Amino acid sequence: MKIRKADPVRDYDKVWEIFSAVIKTGDTYVFDPSTPKEAMKQHWFASYMDTFVAVDDDDNILGTYIIKQNQIDLGNHIANCSYMVSPHYQGRGAGKFMCAHSIEFARQKKYLGIQFNIVISTNTNAVKLWERFGFEIIGTTPSGFRHKELGLVDTYIMFKDLRAG
Repeated sequence: MKIRKADPVRDYDKVWEIFSAVIKTGDTYVFDPSTPKEAMKQHWFASYMDTFVAVDDDDNILGTYIIKQNQIDLGNHIANCSYMVSPHYQGRGAGKFMCAHSIEFARQKKYLGIQFNIVISTNTNAVKLWERFGFEIIGTTPSGFRHKELGLVDTYIMFKDLRAG
């Protein structure tokens, strides 16, 4: 497995397959499950973000992630990331691989930390993964997400300080 920059033309359709499969479940991302394909450009390929894909030896896209400034101007020293793994490749380490890559990339870009603004509390696999990489829950938004099946559930703000080892 390797990580490479996503090509907004060549990779768009394959990334869309992942994006649409992930959001249609309505249980891990705030995007409307009926988000049209054209809208992914602003959510995943905007000019102000870096978009990556995790690929296998045959260049099949296993997952994708974005990294961008969490805020503008005086808050631009903290990064924000979002990750999606193809349902066909879950459990094979793509999420871990992308998280490790994003931390290294953030350090190279001189970010001082990474903040996840909304991690769905019921997405326990993601919460555990981020905690293994040193992210901490620094806040909870009660009923911050309308889960497709569970109704209102809490969300977490998670943070990793990149200044420490």
